[in-house]
Amino acid sequence: MVKLLQIHEPGETPLPHAESSAAVGIDLGTTNSLVAMAADNRPEIITDPNGAGLVPSVVAYEGTTEATVGEAARRALLDRPESVVTSIKRLMGRGVADIKSVAGTLPYDIDDEAAEGGMARLRIGQRRLTPVEISADILRALKSRAEGALGAAVDKAVITVPAYFDDAARAATKDAARLAGLEVLRLINEPTAAALAYGLDKGVEGLYAIYDLGGGTFDISLLRLEMGVFQVLATGGDAQLGGDDFDHAIVDHFLSQRPASAAPRDAAEARLALATARLAKECLSRAESGSWRLDVAGSTTEHSLDVASLEGLIGDLVERTVRICADVLADAGVAAEAVKGVVLVGGSTRLALVRRRVGEFFGRRPLSDINPDEVVALGAALQAEALTQGSETLLLDVTPLSLGIETMGDLVEKVIPRNTPIPVARAQDFTTYQDGQTAMMVHVVQGERELVDQCRSLARFELHGIPALTAGAARIRVTFAVDADGLLTVSAQEETTGVVQEVAVKPSYGLDEDEMARMLRESMEFAQEDMLARLLREARVEGDRMLISLKSALESDGDLLAAAERAEVEHHAEALSEAMTGDDRDRIHAAIAALNRVSEAFAERRMDRGIRGALQGVAVESLDGG
Repeated sequence: MVKLLQIHEPGETPLPHAESSAAVGIDLGTTNSLVAMAADNRPEIITDPNGAGLVPSVVAYEGTTEATVGEAARRALLDRPESVVTSIKRLMGRGVADIKSVAGTLPYDIDDEAAEGGMARLRIGQRRLTPVEISADILRALKSRAEGALGAAVDKAVITVPAYFDDAARAATKDAARLAGLEVLRLINEPTAAALAYGLDKGVEGLYAIYDLGGGTFDISLLRLEMGVFQVLATGGDAQLGGDDFDHAIVDHFLSQRPASAAPRDAAEARLALATARLAKECLSRAESGSWRLDVAGSTTEHSLDVASLEGLIGDLVERTVRICADVLADAGVAAEAVKGVVLVGGSTRLALVRRRVGEFFGRRPLSDINPDEVVALGAALQAEALTQGSETLLLDVTPLSLGIETMGDLVEKVIPRNTPIPVARAQDFTTYQDGQTAMMVHVVQGERELVDQCRSLARFELHGIPALTAGAARIRVTFAVDADGLLTVSAQEETTGVVQEVAVKPSYGLDEDEMARMLRESMEFAQEDMLARLLREARVEGDRMLISLKSALESDGDLLAAAERAEVEHHAEALSEAMTGDDRDRIHAAIAALNRVSEAFAERRMDRGIRGALQGVAVESLDGG
């Protein structure tokens, strides 16, 4: 049964003083983070004494003292960039190999020696820290801000994550919250949180697109809002595309105007160069042109940039987001004209090119009534209140990629298709492949392709204690359960004995860069090819099963066949074996049918023998109730 999340509609009562313990909504962002609180159905951003709501997701470490988070840490980039880390969200849930694949383009210094069990560490000043620990420091700062403003302990939170965060990244986010002393009431997808804030605030209904372009990720979600129910119809995105990539494009442009020898010499100088590029981007969201100084590698250069040049640098990146929007509409079977409104989320949507292209694609001016930097945190705060106070509004989120199990022939049997509303639990029955099989390997995979090696492996575990029955007689029920945070648990139970084995799927690292988008793209590009390959594998599996069964039958009851009959059966078995080595599916099916035909009399004789054996010594009158 799918549980439904309940959310209040906002009222008009202002935010009151908190009670002894409070639950907040947190937008843990790549560039900036925010914390918000809702009471009486009205959410508000919690600000510092100067009225600032945004907390830069920047952490500075000085020796072994406490971490400095926010604006003070961002200022430290100018004086001691080697002790400052930015954009850590991009590494959440990523393993050592994944991080090394992007470390050359992102401002990180990887500590090779401190990598354990897939968990990477960064060298920051005198410390060696994981992305989880760094994110925990940001969450502690948000928790402290909320407690200072509310005058109460804050120990529970709803935290937002990109819709395209996979299992590992979501688990890493929950681990960071635990380190920060926060109980995660729910992980909610950022686009859904934004829709929550917009839909409830405006009382809208209909089909809406949520275009979320943040510092490190892009998400697009299509939602239907009707009678207080928020249902996500389809979602898409890119977990490695955001404002940071715009910054890199600007940095590359500036560096191309400098001698090759004047490139940043280390990760610290790379962070400083990116900070300059980010400043340029933010200025050009308000002005037509400007000039900025780049002070790295022992030399200072001045660089001019105008809006037209900026749009030339980032145009391809923006077009990538538009193509993903088109794919999501195709998934949902919806035309752009059917979308009633487009909600903009994330600081990167302030750029004129982004707003213009989104408007052109959907054929309408995007909605931006609520501050795009704040809308996600406001929605999270509403959900935090709903989970602690109750409400009357329903929200249905979805899982972004299909989840399934490996079956014989390296095939994928999808148990939960992508875009299925969550939380959800679904079960499917499987059976044994060989006589006397007493154990089964359960291989959990994620992706849209038909073959195992074309999807991502999530987990493996073994179910032991299966009764030693003939092939196909045992019944193993495999259950997939995805909770409201999008985290997966898989269990397998043998029905006759009740033996059960369960695993919480928590990969040690996340998907490679662009891997989720690639999975979806390839599933469409190779759909026909995949299906033909699957049908061929299924034919081979069917043939193999028949040959194994026939071999067992001949060993136990071969005396029921005359020599000529046995020779004919074995001849057709050889023909099937030969057909299975080729790629002609029709030939395999024909060989199976022929073998079935010539062995039909043998099967009947075996059945007669089995019946006679079962009735031996049974009184005839007992069979008719006498």
